[in-house]
Amino acid sequence: MKRISAVWLLMLVLVSFKPVPGDYYKDAVSTLRTSVLKEAAWALNQSPVTITATSCPRSAGGLHDFYSEGDYWWPDSKNPLGPYLQRDGLTNPQNFTAHRLAMIRFSRIIGALASAYKITHDKKYARQAVIHIKAWFIDTATLMSPNLQYAQAIKGIATGRGIGIIDTIQLMEVIKGIEAMLSSGVIDTDTLNGAKNWFAQYLTWLTTHPYGIDEMNAKNNHGSCWVMQVACFAQFTENQEMLNFCRNRYKQVLLPEQMAADGSFPLELKRTKPYGYSIFNLDAMATICQLLSTPDDNLWLYKTPDGRSIQKGIEFLYPYLADKGKWPYAHDVMYWNNWPVAQPALVFGTIAYRNNTWLNTWKELEHQPRNEEVIRNLPVRHPIIWIN
Repeated sequence: MKRISAVWLLMLVLVSFKPVPGDYYKDAVSTLRTSVLKEAAWALNQSPVTITATSCPRSAGGLHDFYSEGDYWWPDSKNPLGPYLQRDGLTNPQNFTAHRLAMIRFSRIIGALASAYKITHDKKYARQAVIHIKAWFIDTATLMSPNLQYAQAIKGIATGRGIGIIDTIQLMEVIKGIEAMLSSGVIDTDTLNGAKNWFAQYLTWLTTHPYGIDEMNAKNNHGSCWVMQVACFAQFTENQEMLNFCRNRYKQVLLPEQMAADGSFPLELKRTKPYGYSIFNLDAMATICQLLSTPDDNLWLYKTPDGRSIQKGIEFLYPYLADKGKWPYAHDVMYWNNWPVAQPALVFGTIAYRNNTWLNTWKELEHQPRNEEVIRNLPVRHPIIWIN
């Protein structure tokens, strides 16, 4: 009888066993190793290309000023030289995107090099990264000005808008990459301090300029992405005041004002691309939790008084990530066939809640998307540098 009890006890232990976070890191490395090393091999052969390599005659800024144009704004067929008109959800392919693409490329390069360094500990990846970091943040001939004064402009209407701040979500993986490679000893003090100084200036602009304030107060994914970026930049520059502000804003504003009781995002569901925007906002909120959670203030466990939480958000959207055919709402007017990919909310949520079902779905989804719109709206493409 004792023997049987011992066997049943062992079975109970095995059934109830849940992997620890370190095991999930190993799972991520196992899943991504081949693609990471392939991308890093590409990155090792890339020279820096910053925003100073291209310019647009419609920009009101200078050589070092980032410039982009509102995606859903088009020429007026009745007045070709007049102000652009909005066509929500439909991207104008003639818009200037070179600066945005250069920043995405920079993010991809650093993310790949840092991921490869974490896997192999080969310092060659860090040495290559330093070249790009200096070009973007330190070299006076090629650096980008630490503001987004001229982002998502609209011809005939605005030289820039707060809504354009969302373009710099690409810089988060640059920061996480720098942090991941610090142990190499290759990133010298001047380079590290130069990058921190750049982000400290940009953080000041984000939190004081009217465009930054407008974006902070945005009611949908733009407000989430402001908090996500500011949290990442504040962490890098050790700005505790802004870290505390972002935690409070997540609890007091983002969750209660953007999430419904069932875990959905009503403001995103009203858009012309409800599926893609819902995924994007969930990823942003999950990334906020990944960035800001501490043992004393764990946002993964936080719930509003009426029960809204990031866990409920993932649980609401997960069935439609696993099987898009079950999506009960309108289809996106563009890029419907390109989503979902390996969404960071799934891998971050897996670690937080030990949910292997989410992890298995994440493993099966696309980890190297090629569509520019998807890449642009995927804030975390190299999760290895985000987890330990």
